[in-house]
Amino acid sequence: MSSAAGPESVQRRLNDLESHLEQENPILLSAVQSFRTLDRVAYDMHLLPENKSFASQVPWWPLISVLGTFSAGKSTFINDFLGQTIQRTGNQAVDDRFTVVVYSPETRSHALPGVSLDSDPRFPFYQMSREIERVAGGEGKRIDAYLQLKTSCSDRLRGKILIDSPGFDADAQRDAILSITDHMIDLSDLVLVLFDARHPEPGAMRDTLQHLVVRTKNRADSSKFLHILNQIDTSAKEDNPEDVVAAWLRALGEVGMTTGRFFTIYSGSAPGIEDPVRRERFERKRDADLSEIYERMDQVEIERAYRIVASLRQTATSFADETVPLLETAVRRWRSRTFIADLMVLLIMVSLFLAWSISSGHWNALSYEPAWLETLEGWGLNWALQGAEALALLVFVAAHFGLRKLAALSVRPWLRKQLRDEKLPGNVLEAFQINTRSWQTFFVGKPLGWNDWSEGRIAKVLHDCETYVQNLNERFTNPRGLKTSPASD
Repeated sequence: MSSAAGPESVQRRLNDLESHLEQENPILLSAVQSFRTLDRVAYDMHLLPENKSFASQVPWWPLISVLGTFSAGKSTFINDFLGQTIQRTGNQAVDDRFTVVVYSPETRSHALPGVSLDSDPRFPFYQMSREIERVAGGEGKRIDAYLQLKTSCSDRLRGKILIDSPGFDADAQRDAILSITDHMIDLSDLVLVLFDARHPEPGAMRDTLQHLVVRTKNRADSSKFLHILNQIDTSAKEDNPEDVVAAWLRALGEVGMTTGRFFTIYSGSAPGIEDPVRRERFERKRDADLSEIYERMDQVEIERAYRIVASLRQTATSFADETVPLLETAVRRWRSRTFIADLMVLLIMVSLFLAWSISSGHWNALSYEPAWLETLEGWGLNWALQGAEALALLVFVAAHFGLRKLAALSVRPWLRKQLRDEKLPGNVLEAFQINTRSWQTFFVGKPLGWNDWSEGRIAKVLHDCETYVQNLNERFTNPRGLKTSPASD
């Protein structure tokens, strides 16, 4: 959906999503309804246009990302998992774009351009061209050089989306690639990080380790990262292939990754190891690790459910604790600056009047007794005096509305600075502009649409998130040891 789509398109898409989730996961169906509640509050506050929804900013399909260097065997791993040759393989960077692989019943695989992802909110990387343009000016229009969509008829792909990344250590388009990678990591439910056992000098890949390990080890969702040393069969030709594994473990430990699993695998399509004893040992370890990796990939729907509820809770929390307070602060600053400016104008007007009236001798002690006032009263021209008073009031009111606008303009740079490094839910700048329009009241301190009702709606969403997590726990776990687990429904 383009940004020009109307509110009915958003609601229709949410209705379709609810219809899908009604049978697939009723808990997530309730989460969609909570997103609708957030939307309603944001609409009332003008923080979200009615052709948008917070639910559209969350990928509802389970997402698996595969990251690593160009020679780490990512494409071969994906082909083996799917049982179908989707990605080109080789020792060089044969696929230099992010590839989103989705299920299709057609046996023939189709490759679609990046615009198919950039313009469809159902898939990850929706409107990714804007982010690319932000980090690499002029590159946003080259979206097809960064993204592509491919289809596969593999049953293993049903109900999930697989994302392959280009070589992580490529220098070309590095800023844009790193930005897309970070976006992909944030969206994904499972992230497979592959390293190449054929290059046992991990120190030469310091940038890769920095980005894929150092920046992820302290994440709240760090458990979704699986670190995999691929193509370990090539090390079987060495006297001590275990030394290669140890070197990688040391490299990961040096950058702070001292916990978590470290898998060692290689492709089943690789030439067999000649030594039968060593071959049996490597195959046993490979099969055990691949089985565990594939099981995590097959069960990614569970991570997806928790990820969406966590995203709902994060959106509601950020909305209440960051977006609304920031908008309130901006409105208060505007009101304060407008009030001070009004007071200064009033003082100037009073000062000018006093200076003129005193110099003209209109005052008798503390009594204002100008001669022209008696003349007007004698001539019955009191209406002229009233007109002068009305004119003075009109001048003050006109000055007030001009000062309101200037005060709003003076607050906007500060507000932009606050938003520069923050990705808050809702468009605070747009809401601020609407709150400071000339026909909006100046005397109400709270932003438009923020009241006890809306505050209660947000509190209810946060409370419901706890309920959703509890329901998910009941569905996917069986702590009471019942014979029939809810997860089997």
